[in-house]
Amino acid sequence: MSAREPRSRTRGGGRDARRAARARSSAVQVPYITRKLPVYEVLDEEGLALIEHNADTILEDIGLEFRDDADALRLWKEAGASVDGERVRFPKGLCRSIIQRSAPAEFIQHARNPERSVRIGGPHMVMAPAYGSPFIRSLDEGRRYATIEDFRNFVKLAYMSPSLHHSGGTVCEPVNLPVNKRHLDMVYSHMRYSDKPFMGSVTAPERAQDTVEMAKILFGDAFVDQNTVVISLINANSPMVWDGTMLGALRVYAENNQATVISPFILAGAMSPVTVAGTCAQILAEALAGMAFAQLVRPGAPVVFGTFASAISMQSGAPTFGGPEPSLVVYVCAALARRLGVPFRSGGGLCASKTADAQAAYEAANTLQTAMLAGVNFMLHAAGWLEGGLAMGYEKFVMDADQAGMMQAFLEGVDLSENGQAMDAIREVGPGQHFLGCAHTQANFETAFYRSSIADNNSYEQWQAEGSLDAEQRANAIWKRMLEQYQAPELDPAIDEALTAFMEKRKASVPDRDY
Repeated sequence: MSAREPRSRTRGGGRDARRAARARSSAVQVPYITRKLPVYEVLDEEGLALIEHNADTILEDIGLEFRDDADALRLWKEAGASVDGERVRFPKGLCRSIIQRSAPAEFIQHARNPERSVRIGGPHMVMAPAYGSPFIRSLDEGRRYATIEDFRNFVKLAYMSPSLHHSGGTVCEPVNLPVNKRHLDMVYSHMRYSDKPFMGSVTAPERAQDTVEMAKILFGDAFVDQNTVVISLINANSPMVWDGTMLGALRVYAENNQATVISPFILAGAMSPVTVAGTCAQILAEALAGMAFAQLVRPGAPVVFGTFASAISMQSGAPTFGGPEPSLVVYVCAALARRLGVPFRSGGGLCASKTADAQAAYEAANTLQTAMLAGVNFMLHAAGWLEGGLAMGYEKFVMDADQAGMMQAFLEGVDLSENGQAMDAIREVGPGQHFLGCAHTQANFETAFYRSSIADNNSYEQWQAEGSLDAEQRANAIWKRMLEQYQAPELDPAIDEALTAFMEKRKASVPDRDY
């Protein structure tokens, strides 16, 4: 045994050194990405104009329903729309003109740590974790319902992930808390355990208002009124319906100058036509109406053109991810958002797989790459998504965050500086030699290439000696180590006390409910 112990210690030390090197090379803290590469276009002017024409036809001839919201109907009538019951029809160009008159092309979402504030729109991309899963999955426990402790864990993991610029929103649904009160604990967790930007509650107007009130405690009333500190996800009830719950939450945020992501939620074949062009026209119509409504509530309120586009299996009806048609939808809608002059949101890291296996990797890579190349400004679901959004995976989160780091490096583009051209290295080495020991390589070796925190590139023998671990097993060790090393960002004790008091008062004011 004694003869083996030194070799074991040496091997462990080597692993630690490699981990430290990977951390140094990949953990570059940037508040958001500013792309230096062009976006990828799939339609020309004629094609995009055709889809815009079809969206205008939907708005004018067919119309959208604005349900359970008399005030919304009043605002639309005053703006010049035709209102018949809850059906609203819009004169051609009305929604577009309202949006372009006042909606900002880009905006800053302020974080409580100013160094982590993000710019949404233009050439910038912000990556946020997955959203809304009622279950979690890990190698240790398998699949189970999520708790508030899981929620806090994912907030901490996002805080510690340098390539995720945002804390996200409902990173998982803490089902061990009452439905009508859990939003308080979720918003507080974002505020307490991270200093990155975060998303608000949208499941009821009063919960959106609670989010705003807590933001005022954290940032101050005047600052919130004049600046965006919360961004929130408002989904259309596709096809062609805006319901009272979403409209109510949208109104609260718009009235308070907070950003909303206006996102038709599409499973093509069920909630939109089976074709790419038909789906894009419907998405644009729904998004135009939602974004314009926010401007009617408060001109200048930040809005993001969002879409969640997937397809369903024509055999089983189950949602599918990573296929070519939803990718084409994202490319087209991103171009439509740029033509409209507003930021664009879509998803990345999506998959239908139940575990962090090859299917998850392929499908997630396809959707991440699409969102990156399309020019998405706010990428939701960038890390953790499993099982069509039903589960948030601990290992998947770490694997996706690693991919996000690669995208960040890729979007830096080609370095054409003197160092990037490396002519001194080529002169030094000359024909027939190698570059390993030259001065340029020595000066750049720590940052020359992105080093994955997940991938194993060692020899078979070394991989076997270190436990024959696959990527999911390596990710399991990484997220546990991250949580062990987590240190909470400082928060003014008086603000923390005020937040806690607000939560306690709100919880005591109503009985627990499961809706």
